[in-house]
Amino acid sequence: MAPALEAKQVVLPQEGETTVAPNNFLNSVVNDATHRSKVTVIGSGNWGSVAAKLIASNTLRLSSFHDEVRMWVYEETLRSGEQLTDVINRTNENVKYLPGIKLGKNVVADPDLESAVKDSNMLVFVTPHQFMEGICKRLVGKIREDSEAISLVKGMEIAVEKFSEATVGYRLNREVAERWVQLFYTHYFIVTAVQDVEGVELCGTLKNVVAIAAGFVDGLEMGNNTKAAIMRLGLREMKAFSKLLFPSVKDSTFFESCGVADLITTCLGGRNRKVAEAYARNGGKRSFDEVEAEMLQGQKLQGVSTASEVYEVLSHRGWLELFPLFSTVHEISTGLLPPSAIVEYSEKLPKSF
Repeated sequence: MAPALEAKQVVLPQEGETTVAPNNFLNSVVNDATHRSKVTVIGSGNWGSVAAKLIASNTLRLSSFHDEVRMWVYEETLRSGEQLTDVINRTNENVKYLPGIKLGKNVVADPDLESAVKDSNMLVFVTPHQFMEGICKRLVGKIREDSEAISLVKGMEIAVEKFSEATVGYRLNREVAERWVQLFYTHYFIVTAVQDVEGVELCGTLKNVVAIAAGFVDGLEMGNNTKAAIMRLGLREMKAFSKLLFPSVKDSTFFESCGVADLITTCLGGRNRKVAEAYARNGGKRSFDEVEAEMLQGQKLQGVSTASEVYEVLSHRGWLELFPLFSTVHEISTGLLPPSAIVEYSEKLPKSF
């Protein structure tokens, strides 16, 4: 059972002081508590823990949110024999996925998904996308009817409070988007809202495929010029693929932090690039699953599984030749082509792209 935070002390006025009637005062306190938003972070890996830390610092500061932030943890037994949840709640630190960083004393780890989301009306999903469907099915009928949810873009290193940016995509309700901006915004983490849900989501997804390609280039020691070319081609395919699937996607979204900025960051440093580099250095003789397990110690890549899903869409719609980079990344990742094939394909994008 996860520990609960102590309730805030309410000081009632002393006799003789001028104030509202006690009943009205207490009612106002109750109403204020009722209307404050309660946040649950669903996921506790590296980025999930960073998100919880960010959010927790803001819920303490902003009166429109409950102080406590619940974080659902996929329970693991550590080498010490302790449960990860227990250690997080005891040390206020995710010792496995974000060691050395305090999350905030108002972050409460909970291994029970239903318990973690109970009474929360703002849900922050921060899990590998391949697990999302299963988690959502488990949540059917378990969440508040007025719940709002956000899916986080991965890849930013802000736990040590280095300056970073993020983009919130919204469809119609700007007010809801601004509430999410308020929840995440700090002096070192700048958040903006963009009216383009599909564009923001696809940027966050497809950049991981391009990062795999960048990692292949690094592993083959082909140099920065080749890597820059791969990133440019990758951005072009990201934009073309997004607009073919969703014509409403805006060109300007690719120049937001979720677009070119996050692409550059992920291609220079993320885990997808890192594992792809190791895969290429080994000539593709070991599977991505093996390299991932050895290097990431339980964390999951996004790029390889996303490349597979993208490849399936391209194949189904007859678009494989239109997206040579995306197609080649998948074929290298599955062992159909050697890593060196990343620079051997010919460009076949139509002029309209």
